[in-house]
Amino acid sequence: MADLKLGKLPDRTPAKITITVSAQLNQMLRDYAVIYRETYGESETAAELVPFMLEAFLESDRAFAKARREGVRGIEINERVGRPHSPRAGDSPNASSAAVRDTSPKEN
Repeated sequence: MADLKLGKLPDRTPAKITITVSAQLNQMLRDYAVIYRETYGESETAAELVPFMLEAFLESDRAFAKARREGVRGIEINERVGRPHSPRAGDSPNASSAAVRDTSPKEN
């Protein structure tokens, strides 16, 4: 086997999750989308913005980053290596749908 400089690419299969939010949070997300449109001149739905908001939040949480580096039970090393891909608009969860449910394919 060749000793390539580039390691095997991580799984980039999008995962769809569905969540339920409170009426207050739903309104806040809609307000954010309005302010985003006013700021950048581009209209995005709350569902399109939420994955990027979550990514920004998780990337800014130093305690979370430290725990991942040090190893957390239930997280395999290949899930901790490298930065996950940024979600695209088509990967966005629906912010006002039913209960939290991970519908990503399960590994055997």
